[in-house]
Amino acid sequence: MHHILLIDDDELLAPPLAAYLRRFDFALEAALRPSEGLARLAAGGIDAVILDVMLPEMDGFELCRRIRRDSQIPVLMLTARGDLTDRVVGLELGADDYLPKPFEPRELAARLQTILRRVASHAPALAATEAPPHLLRFDGLVIDLERRSVHRQGEPVELTGTEFELLWLLARDPHKILSREEILNRLRGREADLYTRAVDVLVSRLRRKLEPLDAIKTLRNAGYTFALARLP
Repeated sequence: MHHILLIDDDELLAPPLAAYLRRFDFALEAALRPSEGLARLAAGGIDAVILDVMLPEMDGFELCRRIRRDSQIPVLMLTARGDLTDRVVGLELGADDYLPKPFEPRELAARLQTILRRVASHAPALAATEAPPHLLRFDGLVIDLERRSVHRQGEPVELTGTEFELLWLLARDPHKILSREEILNRLRGREADLYTRAVDVLVSRLRRKLEPLDAIKTLRNAGYTFALARLP
């Protein structure tokens, strides 16, 4: 069973949502305030976080930023009205996905399943079915699939689960062009609502973390490609 932490100041949201998510083998805990949520995360045992944008003490963006200082735990943000700016900011701060309010519980369950499947079992399944090398070496960059680690010029690079999946997706086929739509669908594992701006944000964030390496190239009206030279 996966343990999910909901950080939302709506006291009426958690009980019915927890009852619904039990059908999908999720155990939902709730924190009404960011300080409570951070304390619960520090105690351990949480597999993913559902995080509302509108919170007391601090907003969800600042809370996401604080979570990302110490943890790469999957974060799904709830954004009021599905505002594009909220979604983009959330992704820039390290959120793995977003869902506009009001939402259908079934879609929330599906998003959680996708995130956790991607983090926990995507890489082993990929290795078994496509048998790629577990270690990719480039000029200045080493990507280890088994350890889900990245070293840039000998220094470790902290990536979210989504950032790592994006990097692996591009790096395992250097110089292959992938469109934004292909990237979204591959990362989410299903035909997605095509917010292609989300891919632009993820790529931009990943590029910053890989600097000064110029690893990812943009091809106008085509997509993205991985540009570093592969080493034996």
